[in-house]
Amino acid sequence: MGFWDFIARAAAPLPPFAELAETAGPEFDEIATTHDGRDVTRGYIHPDMILPSSDEILQAKGGDLRIYQEVLRDDQVQTSFGQRRSAVTSAEWDVEPGGTKRIDKQAAEFVKAQLEHIGWDQRTDKMLYGVFYGWAVAECLWARDGAQIVMDAVKVRDRRRFAFDGDFRLRLLTGSNAQGELMPERKFWVFATGADHDDEPYGLGLGHWLYWPTFFKKNDIKFWLIFLEKFGMPTGKGTYQPGATDAEKRRLLSALRAIQRDSGVIIPEGMTIELIEAARSGTADYTALYDRMNAAISKVVLGHTGSTDATPGRLGGESNAADVRRDLVKADADLICESANRSFIRWLVDWNYDGAAYPKVWRDVEEPEDLKARSERDKNLFAIGFKPTLKEVKETYGGEWEEVKPEPPPDTGSLPALPAPASDPAQADLAEGDPAPDVVDQYVERLGKEAEPLIEKGLLDPIRTALDKAIADGQTLAEFAESLPSLFAEMDARDFAELMAQGMFAAGMAGRYELQQGE
Repeated sequence: MGFWDFIARAAAPLPPFAELAETAGPEFDEIATTHDGRDVTRGYIHPDMILPSSDEILQAKGGDLRIYQEVLRDDQVQTSFGQRRSAVTSAEWDVEPGGTKRIDKQAAEFVKAQLEHIGWDQRTDKMLYGVFYGWAVAECLWARDGAQIVMDAVKVRDRRRFAFDGDFRLRLLTGSNAQGELMPERKFWVFATGADHDDEPYGLGLGHWLYWPTFFKKNDIKFWLIFLEKFGMPTGKGTYQPGATDAEKRRLLSALRAIQRDSGVIIPEGMTIELIEAARSGTADYTALYDRMNAAISKVVLGHTGSTDATPGRLGGESNAADVRRDLVKADADLICESANRSFIRWLVDWNYDGAAYPKVWRDVEEPEDLKARSERDKNLFAIGFKPTLKEVKETYGGEWEEVKPEPPPDTGSLPALPAPASDPAQADLAEGDPAPDVVDQYVERLGKEAEPLIEKGLLDPIRTALDKAIADGQTLAEFAESLPSLFAEMDARDFAELMAQGMFAAGMAGRYELQQGE
């Protein structure tokens, strides 16, 4: 394009605004659909046809989920996966309202009662097998209770009885209908997990990743047993003469087989039997492969290689080595709760509390707080002048609590009476323990306790107040020292002086008592 053509094109009028708006607007229709042959990864799938799973292992094994059922029979898989499910179901659960209105709270209480009725922990445990297979199906059995629609039960179904069609609709496979019967809406609780895109309604479960470790482990055990058999009973070798007949060869073979079960055998003349000892010793490498596959299984299921049979006292074998990784537990709990919140919980609210905000069921899978560390923190905060409220103490530590009441102020009205002087020898004998020092010490200790608050209030408080004001005004230490004499007028020493007078009187009486005892 030449220079003048460019100038002419740039000077051309703009298209109408409506045309610009139409071309710049969003496209609301779904384009990358998976039916009508648009999905090149599957080819043409009619909306009413069964959609096959894209799991490569399932495709190679005929698409039957029983191969994953066989994987679940492995002891390490069963133990590890059972531990992962228990980590979710052992966590406490609750239903929180979706809003603050009265109808929102009523809807939450209603949903919680329904979950308690169906046994929410048991339903959760069975639905968690969807994490292993990739998807799960449960049928909701509805009933009427007066004017309300309630849950009579929730039955988790075998996923092998179901399939999805080209439109991702759930179908029940029956003997009379190979393409399955289309299931009604708001009847089945279904979720899928593990797939890396939304074009796979069957998900991709742990079974896909556990297939090969369990396969290698199974074959390892098979060859291990063969090795142990050969190691315990050597292989027999028979040698026959040239020209031996078939009958003689069969007798020789029978003799070789009899070695493993009989104490003695006979062979035709001219034939010999030898025992071939196993060349290897010990357990070879079968144990290492077995342990490696178990570690791989634990890593897939639990998130780490510390297995349920870890050795105590060794690194990684402590009591917490077999714990499921916390983020996996939270992900499993969120999967079950979120799928329930988006399905039958909404249906129940729509049918019984129309207009209420949708409540949510959730599980508390967070690690419990270390109360010892929390108490140390509260203690340190108290040392610098802060303390938690009574409400926070109850929420954090639980139980019933009440604030410690401050001790009553000391009674300065009177001092303890002096003991009476001994007037007879018997009483004088009792007085030989020299009680005078005990009485003086008692007065000194009492005076110290009673004088402390009087000094604080009457003498030191005015100085503290003046010091705070001096700091706020930006005075120097020297300027504050010059202002100290002016504070004497604000100091109230009357109570302290009265207490000291009583102390002086008591000291004098104690001296007289001491002299009397010494006579």
